[in-house]
Amino acid sequence: MLDVIIKTGKENMDVKMVHRFLSEDSYWAKGISYTLVDDSLANSYCVGAFIDGQQIGFGRVITDYSTFAWFADFLVLPAYQGQGVAKRILSHILEQSWSKRLRRKMLSTLDAHELYHQFQFKALGYPSRILEIYNPDVHLQLQQDRVAL
Repeated sequence: MLDVIIKTGKENMDVKMVHRFLSEDSYWAKGISYTLVDDSLANSYCVGAFIDGQQIGFGRVITDYSTFAWFADFLVLPAYQGQGVAKRILSHILEQSWSKRLRRKMLSTLDAHELYHQFQFKALGYPSRILEIYNPDVHLQLQQDRVAL
């Protein structure tokens, strides 16, 4: 079993590693700027998994700490995947007193359904009630607009 240390707070995160993974290796934020990643961490509950001081995993929760949370940007570096790191991060978050009292916790995933099902996440109970404005590449458009200026 890996000797993983869990830390919270943006100040304890390796923002450069998180940015590198999101911008280069993720399917959901490819090309995202460092500034957007940095800002998103500043406005989220951040959790990192560390081994020997090096960050190997990350997840963040966008929440009001009272009623709702959106779980986002969960990642584990490839060399550590399949070794329980994501489970440690999720367990830490779900054990927080504020997390236990939330009415709704949501996330979106392409390929980690099995992991999240272990933590009681399910398909939407009433999908016809959920609406969205979906603009997955807005971060790329923002960068193009800045370059054009």
